[in-house]
Amino acid sequence: MSDTPQLTDRTALTLHRARAAKDPALFLHEEALADVEDRLSLVNKTFHAPAVVTPFPDVWTQSFPNAHCVADNDVLDLVEGQHDLVIHALSLHWANDPVGQLIQCRRALQPDGLLLVVAFGGQTLHELRAALGQAEIEVTGGLSPRVVPMGEIRDLGALLQRAGLALPVADSAVLTTTYETPLHLMRDLRAMGESNALAGRVRHATRRDVLMRAVAHYTAAYGTEDGRIPATFELITLTGWAPDASQPQPLRPGSAAQRLADALNTVETPLKD
Repeated sequence: MSDTPQLTDRTALTLHRARAAKDPALFLHEEALADVEDRLSLVNKTFHAPAVVTPFPDVWTQSFPNAHCVADNDVLDLVEGQHDLVIHALSLHWANDPVGQLIQCRRALQPDGLLLVVAFGGQTLHELRAALGQAEIEVTGGLSPRVVPMGEIRDLGALLQRAGLALPVADSAVLTTTYETPLHLMRDLRAMGESNALAGRVRHATRRDVLMRAVAHYTAAYGTEDGRIPATFELITLTGWAPDASQPQPLRPGSAAQRLADALNTVETPLKD
């Protein structure tokens, strides 16, 4: 793990989360929990040994009182083959090695165990990212990392296969919240523990002129008729199963007993050489 490029300053992230825990705004984690509960209700299987990877275990222990909750450190505190369900909850965007996180979750699963990942997608906070970037370029002539990069659904879905999971599925839901001003949004992000903890961030407070220019750009570009501003959060859900012989298996190539054209009652047109 020491050779992995360090995207995140884990010390800063821990401090931000500890500060957020004193007066939290965890409605997105609660939304993720509700979605996970809904998905599990549709699975024809009872889980007896769940684990949850989360920075805020209090949200999850209400619904999973017997779950083994672990922090989203680079090395997860999970024992190989001990769990029939692992939930990775809204912390993958801070991982220095996202594939490694999923591989560790996969190893913690029993055969035919389920991995459920809820992660922020690439549309998340695109308004804030654009406003801050434009303001900083105009005021300072440069650009520094301020919002952690978040994966697109295709890229995140591919991670499941790289981690060795079977029957992978990825889908997304876009949530839009509104705030009185961009400053109110930033205050909520602070209460979520989502302040800037990038290792390559500028290590001083944002200049007031940059911040005020960003507020102006945000309001001008995205402000609504009622004077509020929207903030987009994309939640991507990944599901995959630890391989097991009982799962549906793909047929061997060439084993089909009927031509697709016959099944569709259509004429097959050969491609030209």
